[in-house]
Amino acid sequence: MTVATGRVATLLDEPHHDGSDLYVLERPDDLGREAVMRLRVPTATSADSVFLRHVRDGEAREVEAELDAETETERWWRASFPVDNPLTRYRWLLMGGDVGYAWVNGLGIVDHDVPDADDFVLAVGGADGPAWHLASVVYEVFPDRFARGGVGAEPPEWAIPREWDERPTGRGPETPFEWFGGDLRGVEQRLDHVERLGASVLYLTPIFPAGSTHRYDAWSFDRVDPLLGGDEALLSLLDAAHARGIRVLGDLTTNHCGDGHDWFRTACENLQAPERELFYFDESFTHGYACWWDIPSLPKLDWRSAEVRRRMAGVARRWLDFGLDGWRIDVANMTGRLREIDVNEDAARTLRDAAGDAPLISEHFHDFRGDLDGRGWNGTMNYSGFAKPVWYWLGNDVSVTGRQAVATMRRFRAGVPWPCVLHSWTLLDSHDVPRFRTTAASRDRHLVGIGLQMTTPGAPMIFAGDEIGLEGEWGEDARRTMPWDRPETWDGVLFEEYRRLTALRRSSEALARGGIRYALVEDDTIAYLRETAGERLLCLANRASRKPVSLLLAALGCTELETLYGGDAACSDGRAVLPGDGPSFHVWRLIDG
Repeated sequence: MTVATGRVATLLDEPHHDGSDLYVLERPDDLGREAVMRLRVPTATSADSVFLRHVRDGEAREVEAELDAETETERWWRASFPVDNPLTRYRWLLMGGDVGYAWVNGLGIVDHDVPDADDFVLAVGGADGPAWHLASVVYEVFPDRFARGGVGAEPPEWAIPREWDERPTGRGPETPFEWFGGDLRGVEQRLDHVERLGASVLYLTPIFPAGSTHRYDAWSFDRVDPLLGGDEALLSLLDAAHARGIRVLGDLTTNHCGDGHDWFRTACENLQAPERELFYFDESFTHGYACWWDIPSLPKLDWRSAEVRRRMAGVARRWLDFGLDGWRIDVANMTGRLREIDVNEDAARTLRDAAGDAPLISEHFHDFRGDLDGRGWNGTMNYSGFAKPVWYWLGNDVSVTGRQAVATMRRFRAGVPWPCVLHSWTLLDSHDVPRFRTTAASRDRHLVGIGLQMTTPGAPMIFAGDEIGLEGEWGEDARRTMPWDRPETWDGVLFEEYRRLTALRRSSEALARGGIRYALVEDDTIAYLRETAGERLLCLANRASRKPVSLLLAALGCTELETLYGGDAACSDGRAVLPGDGPSFHVWRLIDG
């Protein structure tokens, strides 16, 4: 719905609110205090009155907003309400003027009554997450495929040794057991590369002993796999990374362990053992116990058990005390859920209590919104609300319009507390999906994807090898080794652009914390603002060449544009003419006379 009269309208003409600090002036830390909100209404959209609707103790209430500030181009409306519940859903109602009757919720402006699911959400009393994570660029390392450091461990019986430059089999019975010999000492020896790239957080896929190279089938949570160098190698890596200002996150499997785990073996060998309550033993299951995706080597943990909660909380806390800075939670969406059982929220809060202020980032491949309430996981790996729409907009196989891509992004931000949006990872790929370079099928489109990744709300996550153009057609094929000894295979141009964009991301408060307001969205173009009180940036992604984009400087609220990345914008006669070349990505700082 574009509401403007008398001239060509853009999305800048629409009323706007998000959960960022520009719009939430008072965000209480405790219940019983007042929240203070603002709504931006451009003068191109007139309304006679504005109300804020919020849900308190299960009942919808409306508060009339007051005009707080006014300029030639926009009006700011202000409203407050007491916060008595840990989660408060709210939206704005506009009446009269041009709009007649319209709501503003997480999807934007709508001209009809809507349910609460897409409302804005204010969370109080939860865990907002550390400020350092907001300013981070995350670098994912799959230890077996990253670098050999000379640990000298002998391969176990299950391992199928491979030469470093071999390509993974990808699909077949040998796939989980292909051992390339990367280790934590190798990661430490390559920290110069991580630092040069500009990443500030290492995310390590599982490092506990297991019966496969992916290690999501942990045989113990008490020690680091000797194949990776053991506890000593992890401690050395943590010391070296922290000395460079790089934090390190681990990967914790909370939904299941491996069938070689001491807990499971004891439970199978002794029917009276207390470990029996840690799992779902029942003859109705194919293998006599519940397991992830019916794979017998991955028995599922029963989070109804107080002992499971105690032990897993202890695991999370122990390794944070050892020196890890946070966790990515594997299969978080399935943890504590089986048939009619759903104690996922309890599991999330148990781990939150154990983790304290350390970030917990959940793995979730579809609609994560119901699991993000600010009191458990800090954020999610944002496949549904970022990776997938970018794949489908920029990918070679599936093509959607810019409007469709943005609609998906907005839908998955709606109904989620803003801190959870900021702490979620914007990713183009991971060890579980095809490499984005293969998906995009060209360096130019890859660069557009990186630009979106580095400037969309959330912490960017790079899978090791993306920065040099590694390819992969599916998850296991994407787990190729880093070609350290074959620099001629690297895409050096791509690497330098990664460096420029990571530096921009880490230097900008607006990109770390700012709200997002779309300026223009068309089939091949997405333009948006990232804004805080102290910094305002305009970002432009062109999927293909088109006519130059023209935006009114007054609507942007500036007099000129300073180029930070990409091409220059021509500002004259009250307009900013943005480049139409494509595929391309551009960022400008808005300068107010």
